[in-house]
Amino acid sequence: MSADENGATPNDGQNHETGDENRKRPFYKRPVVIVVALLIIGVIGVAGTLYYLHARQFVSTDDAFIDAHIVRVQPQISGQLTYVADADNKHVKAGQLLAKIEPTRPRAELDQAQAGVAQAEAAITEALGRLEAAQAQVAEARAQAVAPAAEAKKAADDLARYRRLNGIDTAAVAGQQLDAVRAQAVSAAAKAAAARRAVESAEAQVTVARRAVDAAKAQRSAAQAQVDQAQVTVGDLEVRAPIAGQVTNRSVNIGSTVAPSSQMMAIVPDHIWVTANFKETQITDMKPGDPVDIEVDAFPGVHFHGHVDSFQRGAGQAFALLPPQNATGNYVKVVQRVPVRIEFDRKDGGVDPSRYPIGPGMSVVPTVKVR
Repeated sequence: MSADENGATPNDGQNHETGDENRKRPFYKRPVVIVVALLIIGVIGVAGTLYYLHARQFVSTDDAFIDAHIVRVQPQISGQLTYVADADNKHVKAGQLLAKIEPTRPRAELDQAQAGVAQAEAAITEALGRLEAAQAQVAEARAQAVAPAAEAKKAADDLARYRRLNGIDTAAVAGQQLDAVRAQAVSAAAKAAAARRAVESAEAQVTVARRAVDAAKAQRSAAQAQVDQAQVTVGDLEVRAPIAGQVTNRSVNIGSTVAPSSQMMAIVPDHIWVTANFKETQITDMKPGDPVDIEVDAFPGVHFHGHVDSFQRGAGQAFALLPPQNATGNYVKVVQRVPVRIEFDRKDGGVDPSRYPIGPGMSVVPTVKVR
């Protein structure tokens, strides 16, 4: 191959022309750029597909909070506090003493009620004594009525016999003798009737005595009821923890006056859960038992394990104090939210929430695996 006078070859001219064409071609039409762009688009498409396939397995919401059955501690009686446990933000056991109320008045009422029982017992003893005396009088009256009754019967039989004899033969019985027998029969009958009335009177006294015993026993029952009530009141002088949990929101001190309607403190139980308000379109594939990853805003990076426990039968607005009325012409459809209860899993390697100061009202983000 020969060179021209300037030492250039034909290939040099051809390469020079190709370079000029490449410089004139737009950047985005160059082969390398197109290949790289296609690769990037392919990678993005694959990544997007993988992300979609992964993300569709989960539903999440930030409208979720820690929940619990908070117990408000209230006294059962009125009075002034003489003792308040130093248990602010501390864990207490069920039955642990939290406060004491000044005991003078309730104990005086108990003493008075017990005195009423003693008085009623004395009344019962007295009434039983009267009943025994009345029963003895009945026995005595019945014993005393036996002889008059027998005499009355004998006199009546004699009178009947004399009358029969007089009917057969008027000369057999003198009129004076018949009158004497008749008078004796009348007298004996009167004595027997008096004896019967004495028995009836004694029996009436027994009835009165029994009623007195019943009344005394009723009085004792009423007095015992007052004692029982006074003992309950004395027992209420000590305010104890109804459940185990952490004491919060204490609002009383020694010397404070409390009443049955006043809240002294609150106890957050050990058992807590998550109430998550998912959109109604998010619970389509959700079911009880689905695993849940729980993140508490206060502890970023800590993942708690849980599971879906149950669904509220109805959207949250259905239980509002003033439910919305949609029977109007300007209705706008809004996606409703359904409260879902999520329980923590403390087993199977899950993080125990009791190790962290987690309480009702704290914000969480639950992520439920639905597929």
